[in-house]
Amino acid sequence: MKDIVLQRLKEDTSRYISGEVLSEMLGVSRTAIWKYINELKKDGYEIESSSKKGYKLISASDIINATEIGYNLGTRILAKKIEYFGVIDSTNNYAKQAAAEGCGDGTVIVAESQTSGRGRLGRAWDSAGKKGIWLSVVLRPSIAPEDIHLITLAASVAVVKAVKQATGIETGIKWPNDVVLGGKKVCGILTEMSSEMERVNFLVLGIGINVNHETEDFPEGLRDTAVSLASYADKNLDGAVCKTPFNRAYIIRTLLEELEKIYIKINEGSTEEIVEEWKKYSVTLGNEVRVTIKNNQYTGIARDITEDGKLIVSCSDGITREVISGEIMVRGILGYV
Repeated sequence: MKDIVLQRLKEDTSRYISGEVLSEMLGVSRTAIWKYINELKKDGYEIESSSKKGYKLISASDIINATEIGYNLGTRILAKKIEYFGVIDSTNNYAKQAAAEGCGDGTVIVAESQTSGRGRLGRAWDSAGKKGIWLSVVLRPSIAPEDIHLITLAASVAVVKAVKQATGIETGIKWPNDVVLGGKKVCGILTEMSSEMERVNFLVLGIGINVNHETEDFPEGLRDTAVSLASYADKNLDGAVCKTPFNRAYIIRTLLEELEKIYIKINEGSTEEIVEEWKKYSVTLGNEVRVTIKNNQYTGIARDITEDGKLIVSCSDGITREVISGEIMVRGILGYV
């Protein structure tokens, strides 16, 4: 019921709506409406109250609950169900459990903060509250397990396109799926899968984006390699063009819409366009890289990616290798010099 009150307030933020009208509309007492309004205020909504006029929504601030994310969201597969948590250990952990229990394709788990966020290769991911976007999407794609790497590439393309649309900031992709900005990491993507020999049961796509962090918000050990959209914009862009802080709910909506477009293409088998888009945004191809696979290390030039997302590297030992996993460092990015 509280969400319905919020929707009514959102319908026209230019004028007040009386408690009497709300109570008649929803079939509850004016006292109940007053309680819902107070709950919304506690959630962070700025609502002006007048004994004679009623209630008017002044600001939604930077709230990322299910209602805000779902408001005017233009998707038909993703985010039919959105679960929001103020604090959670890991959105990916919860999403995997929900997927195993049969949740629907496109279910979204979003949190204000994570206590045990993680990235690729088991690394910890700092997930401070009210600064970033920490979400996971459950997908049930119609592809073979060996093609799952394409979804990782596709997710990074969706992030780059959504960030550009929502903020005006142009980012790039470091193979396979780190989104970078000014040589530093602004977004990490973690893909986890449950599969059988010939089919994917489900896939959980975890996405973490540093949005409104100041440099001081990052742990000291990450300040040379991590960046947020806001900290970059404030230092590098015209404030008249790019205003911060950014609205995280709007970025999430844009991301889900872009991700759905690409997800539909994958399910339809139209993957060539995704690979070409990834190449367009790549900061890896054509550059010197250092490849670490288990205990072996190689250097060389990243030449291309294959149709299924493997990185082709011309190594200094004269061997051309196709890399599907491992650690890739790109000279000039994330501290590799």
